[in-house]
Formats: sequence, structure tokens, C-alpha cells
Amino acid sequence: MACRIEPLQDARWDRFVDAHPRSSVFHSTPWLEALRRTYGYRSVAYTTSPPGNDLRDGVVTCRVASWITGQRLVSLPFSDHCEPLAEGAADAQTLVSEAAGTVRRDNAGYLEVRAAQPLAGAAGLYPSTRSYCFHQVDLRPDLAALFAAFHKSSTQRKIQRAEREGLLYRSGRSPELLDAFQTVFLMTRRRHGVPPQPVAWFRNLIDCFGEALQIRVAFQDERPVAAILTLRHKDTLVYKYGGSDPRFSNLGGTHLLFWRSIEEAKAGGLRLFDLGRTDWDNTGLITFKDRWGAAQSNLVYTRLSVSPPSIHAGEGWAGRFARSAISRLPGGLFSLAGSRLYRHIG
Repeated sequence: MACRIEPLQDARWDRFVDAHPRSSVFHSTPWLEALRRTYGYRSVAYTTSPPGNDLRDGVVTCRVASWITGQRLVSLPFSDHCEPLAEGAADAQTLVSEAAGTVRRDNAGYLEVRAAQPLAGAAGLYPSTRSYCFHQVDLRPDLAALFAAFHKSSTQRKIQRAEREGLLYRSGRSPELLDAFQTVFLMTRRRHGVPPQPVAWFRNLIDCFGEALQIRVAFQDERPVAAILTLRHKDTLVYKYGGSDPRFSNLGGTHLLFWRSIEEAKAGGLRLFDLGRTDWDNTGLITFKDRWGAAQSNLVYTRLSVSPPSIHAGEGWAGRFARSAISRLPGGLFSLAGSRLYRHIG
């Protein structure tokens, strides 16, 4: 029998996440608190551990309630992966079934669990899956061995070019670095026809994660040419967001930032560099991550829906038109579109 807890109100959750070998930054209370502050998402976890006992398992979810996209439970919004933390498949299925029961009782559309492996269905719900590519770099070899594993022409030489060009590297969480990050991040989102996350999201991440968050920026003189945002959780550094100015892509700014991240992660005794998920049709980004010597694997999101999945799932002409229209919005409206839309996306 499973019960529900609120991780942000239950002191056991932090201890459980810190101790569990499969927990990620997306299970952590700083991530859950940033989701709450920015989008109003309330986190609820399902566990077989009764009140007063240490937690032995948990599946954490947020309810996304939107008049545009409907109601659903997601584990978790804007998270690349969020494994059910259970001792075995049977316990994981118990927790997922309990969460699925909430979908039925509350008349939500579906439950989505973002895990590495597909999950079994739940009574009365229709299962479907979607797969993504996932990359991680093993940081245990020494720096020389890591560098030697990079693609020689497109990665090693880009790092060396950035160093020859004298690009300046800065990291931290200052308002100035956030502004520099936003400058190139907005360029990249517009280039891809995707609205940007609201700046309040990044400010809340900075407040919630503290020193575990770093904004890393490459400058040519005083001009930001590339920037990334990383999060640290236990022995893992997570690359979460990035952007670059295409006019200076030949200088290797992004490559320099990844290499400095790896150097600092090694110095801090970290074991993994999580490069996040990629759509399988984004072959350019997959190739970029492959060339860092990253191991490639699958993420399989499972969706348990109250209605049969549509055979026409995916982005149609309307979605492509919306992306094109958004990319043409002037600066202020482009940022405003992100602020208005993201709470409906989840």
C-alpha cells in the first residue's frame, strides 16, 4: 500500500535522495522548489514507507493544470530523467500504479514517467512510450585520457582554437553572468524557433541551488560568445542549458566551456558529466555529444493515458507554423512568449 507525501515539507526526502544510488538532480529539493516558485507546480511523491519510517522508495510527480494543454501528472516537468526510486520492479510498479490511480480519480489526462526503461501499464490506462538519446561522460580517467578520447578535429582542435584566440572564461552566479547567458541563450532559442524559459526560472534556480549551479561564459573581449548552465548533484555534473552567438562559432567558445567544466568537475572529484537528452532526429547535437567520448543510451518516457494515444502524435503543420511564428517575434514579445507558455508545457 502506497501513501503520498510532499517532498518539500517532509525532511525525509532530502536524506532519501542523498542516499539513493539512482537519484538525480531532478529528484532534489532545489529543483522541486524552483519548479514551485516559477510555475506553481506542487510536488507529491508516492512511497510504500509509512509516516515515521525512513523512506525506502519514492516516485515524485507534479501536477500540470493548464487550460491550453489539459491536466496531467509528470515525473517531472522540464526534467531530462527522473527514475522511480525503488528497490525492485515490483515496488516501482506499485508506486506508478498509485500515481496512475490519481490520474483516474482526478480526471487528469495522463501520467508521464521519464525513466531509462519503459514501465508496465496500469489498469484502465493506455500505455505509450517515447524514446530519447542520452549521453554521459565517465570522468574517472585522468584529464589526458579524457582529452585523448575527444574527436580530434572537431573537439580537440576547437578547444585549442579557443585557447589560441584568448577567449576569456568566467563562471559564477552573478547578475552580470546571467545577463551574458541570457544574451546568447535567446539567440539560440530564436534560431531553433523555440520560446525561451522565463528569466525568473533561471533566477530561481540560482537561488535554490546556490554554489551547486554555475553559469559559464566565454567572452571575446567583453562580448559573450557562448554560455552554458550546469548543476551539481552528488558525484555528477549536469549540463542543462546553453547558447552561443553563431557569428563566433568558429572560435570554439562552447567547446572551451565544456572542457573547463570537465576540468573543474575532475578537480572536485566528480564521476559523471551528464550531457542530457536529445531528440533522436537531432543528429547534429547527437554527433556533438558523441565527440566528447560520451556513452550513448536510451531514455524511454512512459505515458499512461485515460484515452488511447493518437496515431497522429507528433508535431504537425500547426506546430511547425507556431514555431516559425514565435521565432519572428520581436525581442520583448519573444521573451514574453516563453514567460506565458512554459507553465502550460511542463
